[in-house]
Amino acid sequence: MREAVAAFVHDGDTVSLEGFTHLIPTAAGHEIIRQGRRDLTVVRMTADIVVDQMLAAGCVTRLVSSFVGNSSAGSLGELRRRIEHADPEPLAFEEYSHYGMVCRYLAGAQRLPFHPLRSYAGSDLPSVNPGIRKVTSPYPAADGSTEEIYVVPPVHPDVTFIHAQRADRRGNTQIWGLTGVQAEAVYAAEKAVVVVEELVADEVIRADPNRTLVPAHAVDAVVLCPRGAHPSFAQGYYDRDNAFYRAWSAISKDPARLRGWLEEWVYGTADHAAYVAKLGEEFWAGLAVGEAPSGSVDYGRRL
Repeated sequence: MREAVAAFVHDGDTVSLEGFTHLIPTAAGHEIIRQGRRDLTVVRMTADIVVDQMLAAGCVTRLVSSFVGNSSAGSLGELRRRIEHADPEPLAFEEYSHYGMVCRYLAGAQRLPFHPLRSYAGSDLPSVNPGIRKVTSPYPAADGSTEEIYVVPPVHPDVTFIHAQRADRRGNTQIWGLTGVQAEAVYAAEKAVVVVEELVADEVIRADPNRTLVPAHAVDAVVLCPRGAHPSFAQGYYDRDNAFYRAWSAISKDPARLRGWLEEWVYGTADHAAYVAKLGEEFWAGLAVGEAPSGSVDYGRRL
């Protein structure tokens, strides 16, 4: 992770961190904090705890998102201070709907100048976000009338980080369970880093090809980082740390306590392996999950 962040994240970059509730690339965010990156634009559909931590560490000056909050467990204290009171400094915030962000990633991945959508009709988001605009459809209706439709611009991160269950060494990446826009975020970016729970042999990937969400040709680096999505979960590997989510509101509400947490758990750990070890095996045993095999299919072969 240290090498990947050093190679692909630079001051002033636009960085996408994607994973929708599940497989959040927390360890990547922590390493960005350790390396002291500054003036970043962070693109994340569901800006949550890892964004709050990066803000408190002074890494982020602009946020592009469609949701901010502590995942049904409370508020993000640092983010609220920045937006509501410009404390200790303001945060530029560019807000879209969830589907608006999906469309931005789709436009970025397909190298389109914009992507149309209907869902802003009746919304007040266009009044606060000049990036949401209207165009006239070039295709008239049967009666000859024309229609205006909302569009959003593409997003092209300098680098996208995603977390996944497994990949081979070339970067063929497999995800199951709750998925989000990981593939689109990878294709929209100039560079892509996949962080995985485990590296597996080529034969494992080939035995289940339909589970490959991101192919190797779209990946610039693979990072092996077990338990790197904590406090979110990795389906089949460990559960969500609900206690941490509940605790975060109180931690982040107090700036001194938040900075103390960063000193102990991010700056005070050399890497994510040290963070994992500090939590201890008894803690991880409490997040252990049982087996729930998904079954198997027969792809068939020539005789």
